[in-house]
Order: sequence, then structure tokens, then C-alpha cells
Amino acid sequence: MSPSPDLTGAEFRKSKLSGTGNACVEVAMNLPGLVAVRDSKDPSGPALAFTPAQWRSFISRVNTGTFDA
Repeated sequence: MSPSPDLTGAEFRKSKLSGTGNACVEVAMNLPGLVAVRDSKDPSGPALAFTPAQWRSFISRVNTGTFDA
């Protein structure tokens, strides 16, 4: 198991389309070699970390409907 990445300085953002609620996913893309994702309801809680290539692959699959039921 690898150590948790250092998210100090992460600038998390959520979609403008998500409105003012706190039931959103926030993404930080400003850290070198890392994309961090967290739940806006729990900003001090855990975050997932991906390489930029993993994140691009995930977003591509979302956009093509791979995960649609």
C-alpha cells in the first residue's frame, strides 16, 4: 500500500452546474502528476487520487456511456 498523497495546496473545484448544494464531487487538478477527488459534504474527509492519465480515461468512459446502466 502506498502512502497517501500530500494534498496540501490542492485547489478543489466543483461544477458551476451543481448549484449551491453540498452534494457534489470536487476535483483538484493543480497538483503535479495528480488529480484529487473528494465529496463536498466532507471536505476534510478522504480523497481519491488518480494520475492524469487515469482521470482522462475515467472521464472518457463517462462521456461515452460506459457506466450507464
